[in-house]
Amino acid sequence: MITGEIGTSLSGMTAFLSYFGASVILVILFLIVYGRVTPYKEFALISGGNLAASLSYGGALLGFAFPLSSAISHSVSLVDMVIWGIVALIVQIITFLVVRLSMPAIVSDIPANQVAKGCFLGIVSVATGIINAACMTY
Repeated sequence: MITGEIGTSLSGMTAFLSYFGASVILVILFLIVYGRVTPYKEFALISGGNLAASLSYGGALLGFAFPLSSAISHSVSLVDMVIWGIVALIVQIITFLVVRLSMPAIVSDIPANQVAKGCFLGIVSVATGIINAACMTY
């Protein structure tokens, strides 16, 4: 058993691993769900060098990560964090759907590498995530 300052520092390792593991699972879940909601294949587009898809998908991932990190910091338990992580996921899906509703051509513009449209969607996703994260302080 490790004692002293090192032991004290490492005493939170179980909680760290639990929260980190759950967070990784939530990120993977987000990437899968978001990828299924969008009518184009982000990974294939990004692999092909599509900057619009990269900006859009990357922005959505950041827009999810900000509130997830807030949920980790402010949750009272692992279950609480997972619940708020799912809320963050839902908010990002709604964000995409609202942008798609207001700009229907975005679903063809991003695969066509219209960088301005991908950048716009990414920025809206990040902005929504920042606001979402700020709202998760209770």
